[in-house]
Amino acid sequence: MSGFLPDIANWALGGGAAQGGAAANNDGGEQQENNDGDGNNNNEPAMSEQEMRAKRMARVDERMAALEKESAAAAAAASSNNEDAPSSMDVDKPSQTGGDAQPMEVDEVIKPAAASSPKDVTMEPAPKKKMKAPPAPTDPLAKLRRKKTLLLRRVLLITFGDASTDRTPSCVHLPLDDDDIYNSTKSPSGVHVRHIAELLAARLSLSPSSRSLETIGQNSSKVGGLIGYLGGCHKRAGEEWKELKAQGNKKKKTKKEIEDDASLEELCGILEEIRSQVVSYAASSLMVPDLFELGIDAPLQLAKCLSTTSTDPTSSITFDALGKNSNFYYSVCEELHSQDAESFATVIGDVVKHITDSLSKVTSLLDEGSSEGVGGNGLFLASALRELCTNKKAAVSLAKTPSFLLPPANTPVASERVQPPVPHVPPGASQQQMALIRMMQNISNTTSAPYVRRSGPGLEKDTVLGLVLRLGVPSEHPSMASSFSNPATRTRKDVSQITDGFRRQLELYQGKCNELVKSLVVAGEESRKRVIQWLIDALLVNVNADGTRPDRAKVSSEELLMNLSVVLLKLCEPFINDPKKALLVDPGFVSSPESHGGIYITTGDNALPRLGENATTPYNPKNSFIPLCFFFCSRSLALTVVPGGSRYENIARNVYHTHRTIRQQNGDLRSDPRFNRLLQIQYAKEIVMMSPAYITDVFRYYNMVAGIFLTMEKDQLKTMPEHIVDDLCSVLVYASSFCAKLLSGADFGNLFRLTVKLLSKDYAQLVRNYNLRAKLGDVLHDIFLPGNSESHSEVPDSVTCDPLAGGQPYLTSDKLSKETLAPSLLLLYGEVENTGFYEKNDHRTKIAALLKFLWDSPEHKPAFKRITENKKSFATFANGIVNEMNDKFASVMETLPAIRTVQLQMANPQEWRALSEEERETITSRHENNEREVQRALPLCNSVMKMLGFLNTDKDIRDMFLLPDMCPRLANMLLHVLTKLVGSRGLGLKVENPESYNFRPKEMLQDLCVVFSSFAAADEFQIECARSGYYTPDLMNKSVKTCRKLALLKGESMELFALLATKVEDASKIMIGDEDLYRDAPEEFLDPLMQEFMTDPVELPTSGNIVDRKTITQHLLNDETDPFNRKKLSIDDVVPAKELKEKMKLWLDDAKAKRAAGDQS
Repeated sequence: MSGFLPDIANWALGGGAAQGGAAANNDGGEQQENNDGDGNNNNEPAMSEQEMRAKRMARVDERMAALEKESAAAAAAASSNNEDAPSSMDVDKPSQTGGDAQPMEVDEVIKPAAASSPKDVTMEPAPKKKMKAPPAPTDPLAKLRRKKTLLLRRVLLITFGDASTDRTPSCVHLPLDDDDIYNSTKSPSGVHVRHIAELLAARLSLSPSSRSLETIGQNSSKVGGLIGYLGGCHKRAGEEWKELKAQGNKKKKTKKEIEDDASLEELCGILEEIRSQVVSYAASSLMVPDLFELGIDAPLQLAKCLSTTSTDPTSSITFDALGKNSNFYYSVCEELHSQDAESFATVIGDVVKHITDSLSKVTSLLDEGSSEGVGGNGLFLASALRELCTNKKAAVSLAKTPSFLLPPANTPVASERVQPPVPHVPPGASQQQMALIRMMQNISNTTSAPYVRRSGPGLEKDTVLGLVLRLGVPSEHPSMASSFSNPATRTRKDVSQITDGFRRQLELYQGKCNELVKSLVVAGEESRKRVIQWLIDALLVNVNADGTRPDRAKVSSEELLMNLSVVLLKLCEPFINDPKKALLVDPGFVSSPESHGGIYITTGDNALPRLGENATTPYNPKNSFIPLCFFFCSRSLALTVVPGGSRYENIARNVYHTHRTIRQQNGDLRSDPRFNRLLQIQYAKEIVMMSPAYITDVFRYYNMVAGIFLTMEKDQLKTMPEHIVDDLCSVLVYASSFCAKLLSGADFGNLFRLTVKLLSKDYAQLVRNYNLRAKLGDVLHDIFLPGNSESHSEVPDSVTCDPLAGGQPYLTSDKLSKETLAPSLLLLYGEVENTGFYEKNDHRTKIAALLKFLWDSPEHKPAFKRITENKKSFATFANGIVNEMNDKFASVMETLPAIRTVQLQMANPQEWRALSEEERETITSRHENNEREVQRALPLCNSVMKMLGFLNTDKDIRDMFLLPDMCPRLANMLLHVLTKLVGSRGLGLKVENPESYNFRPKEMLQDLCVVFSSFAAADEFQIECARSGYYTPDLMNKSVKTCRKLALLKGESMELFALLATKVEDASKIMIGDEDLYRDAPEEFLDPLMQEFMTDPVELPTSGNIVDRKTITQHLLNDETDPFNRKKLSIDDVVPAKELKEKMKLWLDDAKAKRAAGDQS
């Protein structure tokens, strides 16, 4: 057909026959005009727009009615003469696809013999009604043919035919040898299902250099190559099919709509064939890449198509309008697998290889990515792997690739050393470019350093999941330095905005990692086992990653380990949110080496100690995957968030001390390079370590852990790895110090109850690690001590209070806490003596603050009454108090004058500048050490004095301090402190900013005198004060005068303190006489350690030596061994030396009698 009839709507709205409408005939050129030369109708008067439109619409209605009658008659005549030759013409409304209106169709026509000539149409003079143009007959087959042509343009993006009207710039024109497809005589209804394969073959057979392809521009089908084109065809065909089906399912109203159903079904059949054929061609091209020149790199094309998901998921080959299992990629995978499973695995392996090769060239999420290979950044490539696994068979094939796992342990390949290629330095590179290359090598964790195949670096360089999880936002990356440039000049709001931007980028990537691992896990048993083995390998090769400075030549990067913990937290999420599922965590998992793969071994260099003895429990899980995720996640967090918190704390401490040093030296913080660099590192670390999403997930996980531990029997709990409890304590203490705001809204009820339970008397022997027990005390102080208490951080009240108890603090509302916590803390106070030299100060300061809060709470009064029932526990507590005060206070009072001297020296610019730089550095370093020592010790000293004051208001507790093995030490300690405060002019000692050191000498003296007054009436205390080597009459009298002068004590307390001075002086006079008496005592009556006359001699069964009971008691409080041979010994083992004691009594009575007789004479 050579001519076209204008569509009826445009023809009518343009004025119809009276406006010069044209009718095309077979000759295609004859036309009669009814206008003047300018195309304007000079006979018709001007009409309004509304009148014109009304007349036009009336003509449309009349013409359509006549057209339908003539069309039906012409169609009947044509069918009787020739089934293949259409004899009528039809112009109908356009096909609606995809929900968008399409341009009006222009159908090819054959001029019928009965058609009216434009000459037969006469114009009526205005205002008479215009003459109607005779209707043109329609051809249903031509209309259908035209619909098919347009459909192929939209779906396959192709055109064909000889006429110029068959060309469209946005489509590829196919020069077909056989005109059967577009010849109206041979194919009156146009393209059939049988033609689709031929059309696709013609399109795919084009050469990449074909000029036909130049017309389509840079659309997705060209960028994605052959696979991208076929995927687009599949997706567009699905959208068209869905729309056509929706049209066919509409309620029928007219005869014409019913007749159109046949054409809709034929169009749907073509679309179904297109979807089937493009899948078949894609599968063939992937199996035989050289089948088409356009598909020579089909696996690479498939990888590129998969990677585009991150930018536009709805246009990817894994998205389809008909459902996820109908998409192009899924269908291709199923087709490939059904044809040849081995070829399918090979194709998937090739695709994975292309993706991982590109991944290996990306060093962080901050890289823009390479244009080589698959191209794109880390998010693109991780998305490609994630989309690849949307087909379970493909996921299994990925998991079975050789690069998925590390080589097995103890194999030659596992110990093989790998030397990565040294990055190429371009010839003629500038010094700046070379420096940048070296920096990038450092960022990528010693890229050029050799490594063992089965190691942390091997995991992230040679395994698929390692390559994915290793990407993050390293603090050393140049982008990080530029983003946080001049940090000392930035506002906190500015820093937060930058940090949030990096954090969103990281969390988006971690989401893809989570989806990738989850898709591998749910793909089937085979792929799940491979993922589990990878997790086991990852935890085993990184067993030493929890160090302060781990060896990166042996362990993986921080980014990989952090992403691994995020993935495992997400795997745990189903049972974190469901307490019933959490009960499926079987504690026997850690006792089953075949289940944990050697991660929780109890022997060897990498042994993980248990809370109790290394006992085992049977493992019979109802669900084996839940306990695996639970315990693997706990191990992963031990390698990431716990050491990460310690590293961040060290950085924050360095920032603080550098800040102070620069200020003291009158330096400029804004321009100091070292300070700015430290700030950059701190801000970079905050991206992860203060991420609300990550930290909140960690909190929820550990609260679930505590809940599970609370349900365990004691025999089960003692088999749990000790590090889990240690880690949850470390995380909570870190959060309270650096990100307390993130605690808001968190539920820590299980954590509180577990902490109290493990500190209780019943579990004291279960948790044998003193450092761990001390951490439990820190958690109670840092997290659960209410905000109106002293020594407390910014933890929200919503965390410290129990919502189920009307908002009361956990410390006063929990039943077990009210029964056991007070005695537990007293015991703990003594136990922390066995922790680090500096750490025990902090621990005891916090315990003292907790005890003060409990003492002031009526709910805990009964518990304090019961603490005297355990004499041994109380002795341990009291001994801890004495040891701390004797050691720390003396050191503080000696160090404060040195601090004052340096402060005065620094305040004198002339004197300070006169020193050499080396001398200034030495003095500054020593000064900082002295400050740290005082800042650690003084808070403890202050809290101990206050604690002694409030505890000894209770008579039963006061009597415990007066026991023979405790009273001498207490008197010595109190007099020692009194000597430092009063006898050495301690009250007059001054330092700059004393509050920064917690130095309040008058307040401490007041607390000390309160303690003295509480014991003033006790004869035992008076005697022990008189015996003390620190006692002098002048000291006591001067102290009394100072208290009165400063009004430190009032009323009865002041009178008791003054009375004590008199009583001690009297006792001292008596003691002087007793010392003369003991001077002549036999050697066997003297304590061999203290060289004092024994009052209660006991024999040590481990060595046979006899010592005074109070001496060995004090010794065993600090060291549970025999002082003579270091053998294990407890106070319960000693045996009273009754015969020696009786002998001593007789001698003493005789000596006193002789002295009395001498006095009388």
